[in-house]
Amino acid sequence: MGVRFGTDGIRGVANSELGVEVVLALGRAAARVLPAACFAVGRDTRRSGPLLQAALSAGLASEGADVIDLGVLPTPGVAWVSAERAIPAAVVSASHNLFTDNGVKLFAAGGLKLPDAVEDAVEEELQGVLEGRTLRTRPPTGQAVGTLREAPEARSQYVEHLVAQVEPGALDGLHVVVDCANGAASAVAPEVLRRLGATVDAVADQPDGSNINDGCGSTHPELLMGQVRAARADLGVALDGDADRLVAVDHTGALVTGDELLVMFATDLARRGELAGDAVVVTVMSNLGLHLAMAEQGIALRETPVGDRYVLEALEAEGLALGGEQSGHIVFRRRSTTGDGILTAVLLLDLVRRAGRPLAELAAASMTRLPQVLVNVSVGDPAGAVESTVVRDELEVVRGQLGDRGRVVLRASGTEPVVRVMVEAPEHELASAAAQRLAAVVAGSSAPRSAAGGPS
Repeated sequence: MGVRFGTDGIRGVANSELGVEVVLALGRAAARVLPAACFAVGRDTRRSGPLLQAALSAGLASEGADVIDLGVLPTPGVAWVSAERAIPAAVVSASHNLFTDNGVKLFAAGGLKLPDAVEDAVEEELQGVLEGRTLRTRPPTGQAVGTLREAPEARSQYVEHLVAQVEPGALDGLHVVVDCANGAASAVAPEVLRRLGATVDAVADQPDGSNINDGCGSTHPELLMGQVRAARADLGVALDGDADRLVAVDHTGALVTGDELLVMFATDLARRGELAGDAVVVTVMSNLGLHLAMAEQGIALRETPVGDRYVLEALEAEGLALGGEQSGHIVFRRRSTTGDGILTAVLLLDLVRRAGRPLAELAAASMTRLPQVLVNVSVGDPAGAVESTVVRDELEVVRGQLGDRGRVVLRASGTEPVVRVMVEAPEHELASAAAQRLAAVVAGSSAPRSAAGGPS
């Protein structure tokens, strides 16, 4: 098949690994496993988006489901429509990847990502459709065939939803630079922040189908850093291609990651008595400094695998209010069913204005970040490499050497064919040496090519 479900739906090279036939079959499979009279479908700004959205919609309609075409809309906007209308939904997007890739994310009715068991059922049905094992002998015909209709009002309704999250004029007096990643937020994020009173300089807001995430957005914050300094803005925010994550930049151009943002939000919510359970959900990739900062404030942590759907599952299980990832996926569960970068921007700017202090001060006071080194190792079988005896033995050796002074995370990526090696230690040199040593063993286990850095 070439593509499988990872931490965030399926993803692959558009019109190759992720071809029309696969996406058409996925539409049919989704309609069978998630039986509903209607689905909402949106996309980001990739050149292949209309092609694959048409294929997905055709697959859904061929199984008798009506399809609401939301057009270009951020992933959290599609999830919001799913929640508002109590219908399943899908987004054609490859998130932070370049335009040559694309993907499909599925939401159950109500806007939550699919549980593992349901996702497994969709994947099994998809495989069956592709292999011709589960084809219907009598497909719907006549009035039973699904219809497709556009919903141009969805974008403006989503904007109104975001604007309503804080008081009118809550952002008055703030000057912010917004990097829209030439993605789905280009026509939404600047409007929302301006409606709330901020002075907004928008960059990377002219999508042409091939420039999404290209040297811009949350995975390339250097553009935002330069723009914030040049404009002498109060701060900047960078979204990714489908706007479900965000990183920030203070007035000096320094990066503020999801870890610092989580500490800031948790502290603010706790102070106002709005942090349910006095706990925050984080993933295994969160910096050890976050753990220490939360412990100092008496705020408990719940740790999950990487992926905002696992964060959401933990939030749901205990009725908690806040969770997120270092990459900038932050979930305010009482306001959204998924990570929402634009909502995070609104609430961050509101926090900064209420605090009356610059983001640089707030971030510096939030936590002390331990040096963290991430090395990506390209392999043919990431899961197999992680579980190999030689790699597991070396992992124990490195952990033993670091002791309680550091932390090691070794995991197979859910979005790329790589093993991610993350090491934290009191000194950068120690973290780097340990990460490179472990990465070399991973590389030797299957003779792959390694490269440092990269998104989760």
